[in-house]
Amino acid sequence: MNNSENTRDMVLIDTLLCKVEDECLEFKGNNIDPRIVGKLCSALSNSARIYDKNYAYVLWGVNDDGVIVGTDFNPDLSDNKDILKFKLAQKLKPSLDCDFRVVQHPKGRIVILEIPATTLSPVEFDGTAYVRIGSATPKLSDHSNKMQTLIGKLQVYVWEKEVAKSFLTSLKVLELLNYEVYFKLTDQSLPQSEVEILKYFEAEGIVEKDIGNKWNILNLGALLLAKDLNDFSTSLARKGVRFTVYNGNNKSETITNRLEGAKGYAMALEGLVKYINEILRKSEVIGEVFREVKTSFPQIAIREIVANALIHQDMTITGAGPQVELFNNRLVVSNPGEPLNPVDRMIDLPPRSRNEKLAGIMRRMGLCEEQGSGMDKVIYSVEAAQLPAPQFITSHHSTQIILYSYRPFSDLTTDERMRACYQHAVIKYIVGEGRLKNSSLCVRFGIAKGNESQATKVIKSALSKKLIKIADTESPRSGYWPFWA
Repeated sequence: MNNSENTRDMVLIDTLLCKVEDECLEFKGNNIDPRIVGKLCSALSNSARIYDKNYAYVLWGVNDDGVIVGTDFNPDLSDNKDILKFKLAQKLKPSLDCDFRVVQHPKGRIVILEIPATTLSPVEFDGTAYVRIGSATPKLSDHSNKMQTLIGKLQVYVWEKEVAKSFLTSLKVLELLNYEVYFKLTDQSLPQSEVEILKYFEAEGIVEKDIGNKWNILNLGALLLAKDLNDFSTSLARKGVRFTVYNGNNKSETITNRLEGAKGYAMALEGLVKYINEILRKSEVIGEVFREVKTSFPQIAIREIVANALIHQDMTITGAGPQVELFNNRLVVSNPGEPLNPVDRMIDLPPRSRNEKLAGIMRRMGLCEEQGSGMDKVIYSVEAAQLPAPQFITSHHSTQIILYSYRPFSDLTTDERMRACYQHAVIKYIVGEGRLKNSSLCVRFGIAKGNESQATKVIKSALSKKLIKIADTESPRSGYWPFWA
């Protein structure tokens, strides 16, 4: 344990000793029975969430009246590791990242067990969930009011509010976070003092006060403004954006560029979009309407789908983060978690984000479009460049958005043509440009005059698959709407 951790634990112990045993605190002597400790972990984790605490605690070496008596319990002994820690890891579901720490307090040796509040579901030990009622540890199922409260709290659990790094001086907070970027992108004057900066950050939900006049950086602050995400937990570091370039059309090809993002999103997004555009080949996009030299993909489309991956990812899925992969024929952007809207309604429905604070700040920073106007601009820019229709895929607890480089109409598959037809109908509908028609679809695909029958075939196929519908049944030639209109 380093000096900073030891100092924090000393302050923490003294703070906890001023309390009595309650729903988030237990004092113990030398009892390390795995079943008793397991039940406590379940009960305290559930109760911490009920009472809006980040952690609950067990202190060995303290009497029930809060007097330090010291303890012989050593969590680092091989027997304790093999029996106690193994039992907890094996029988606590969902698993908890519990932390045993030994503290040589002036009044006696103490062991702290720091138990995080549950985030996904009630924590069970050996198949049973427990809760704290005062200092008692009954079954959660015997207290329906506690169960209802816990479920309600879990439904509104916000990952952004969890602590990323604790017990920091104000100076250390400002060393870890790029506060200049925050004030620049939000178009605010930089305050003249640390105190004023932290007031802004506290109001924004970027930091919170800790014990002993120290500060905690919350997940929102770390993910958005970290100078280096590796200064935080491994799970947070994995949320950095990874970018890989392949010299071909599949992952078996040679990797020519790789970027492991370590900066917070406020800095990473702009740099990544610029980096991608520098790598993209310049090519002449040939179409009936647009003939000009441009990058393979519209910059606004790249920005929006990368921002979408950052904002809408499921932060509770550990070990995974946003990923951008560039192949010769496509750009694939992936994020952990399935979308909250159906994939066939991602263009028109207002986005539903799991990370509202992150999304809100990124919009105010100008890092992405205003709510509800991002994905339609992606499709609009793709249509303007006469590129194949983007594809939205969800599988295995992840979401992919794929941008395809230019191919002529003759090289598109039937499914690609129908997908483009549907997306064209959606764009026409939501931006108020009228209805999908044969003539507008010809422009979208770059179909030359005299070949309008090609667009007609696509419309018929989309109708047969019920992707679009006739807008006015009394006037079938007046145009088409998306199926849900």
